[in-house]
Amino acid sequence: MATRTAAALVTCAAILAATGCSSSFGDDKETKQDTGAGQHLKVLIATSGDAETKAVKEAVAAYEKRSGNTVTVEAAKDMNQQLAQSFAGHKPPDVFYVNSDQFANYAKGGSLHPYGDKIKDADDFAEPLRSSFTYDGKLVCLPKDTSTLALAVNTDLWKKAGLTEKDYPTSWDELRKVAGKLTGGGVTGLVTSDEYQRLGVFMKQAGGWITDAGQTKMTADSAPNAEGLGYVKSLLRSGSMKYAKQVDTSWGGEAFGKGKAAMTIEGNWLTGAMKLDYPDLKYKVVPLPAGPAGKGTLAFSTCWGVAQESAHRSAAVDLVKYLSSGDQQLKFADAFGVMPSRTSALATYAKQVPEAKAWVDANAYAQGPVTVAGFDKVLGQFNTDLQSLRTADPKKILADLQRNGEQALAKGH
Repeated sequence: MATRTAAALVTCAAILAATGCSSSFGDDKETKQDTGAGQHLKVLIATSGDAETKAVKEAVAAYEKRSGNTVTVEAAKDMNQQLAQSFAGHKPPDVFYVNSDQFANYAKGGSLHPYGDKIKDADDFAEPLRSSFTYDGKLVCLPKDTSTLALAVNTDLWKKAGLTEKDYPTSWDELRKVAGKLTGGGVTGLVTSDEYQRLGVFMKQAGGWITDAGQTKMTADSAPNAEGLGYVKSLLRSGSMKYAKQVDTSWGGEAFGKGKAAMTIEGNWLTGAMKLDYPDLKYKVVPLPAGPAGKGTLAFSTCWGVAQESAHRSAAVDLVKYLSSGDQQLKFADAFGVMPSRTSALATYAKQVPEAKAWVDANAYAQGPVTVAGFDKVLGQFNTDLQSLRTADPKKILADLQRNGEQALAKGH
């Protein structure tokens, strides 16, 4: 029995991310619910840093005083692995972060308690965000925040290159020119990560994307996508654009903070990172330049998941309601730079933080992620292929993405 259980645990943990292995693996019993007072809840978060961890713990402490429940917050070292193991072992945290790229896997596996119907003002959350966390027609979990991508410019390096505010790029041609001008003396014009979560903006700006709007058909192998990746390849070959790893940094924000990058493509989490690690850096955030098909950026979100196997589902949903309130979202925004997912709170945030205007405005034309069970493996391979974009054929990369994606869509729906 022990051997079989251990094997089941390992198997489930290994395949959960790919297939959504059910949290009720080998056990169809409904978890008995605790209805008493003073319940103890466990929360697992994937934190962006100390500022986020502190903010969540402070919010939870305020909730404890109000509710009489006690809450333990743990910052995950490897969120996907820890969640997979906890689901497989029937000991999941009560509340936890669920990234949009893993959401469908967990929802399909029955690991998530769908509580959207218990949220009276759910329509205050932007529709694209709600759709990212909807499965089988049900809003499963509430988006905790939203992030978009924009162009961050080091204003000191900008002036040093003889550029003014009038030179902020609004087109691909202008981006190419300023990136070239800013490159030299140990500085690269544009540095960003070697992944579709950044480079995908150019596919979108060219008029393409990975799937159709309904996520039922692959649209990767297209002329617009090839044009977008071809443009990135040309910048990489010119030397005016580099991946963060090429300048000995882990992400665009680090390259930007260290002065190795004059520009980077990053989300609004950049604010917190710069404040914490590079407080003296002077920079300006502007909209991403438009491509042949117009403006384009990507949107990201995480939701507050509640475990189907939690014995405290009602209290867990109560905690999520508190953490998702407009006031609390604004506190989180102030603490670590995320934007509120509530449209009402986002409007307040836009007034309070005018320097975040480019990120806020980008919500109007942002492309959400592909949220189909098993698709994270496809995107993982796409990212691996993008690492060699400088010397590879964009059309071949996209043809491989098309083929892999078609197989995943057939299985995921």
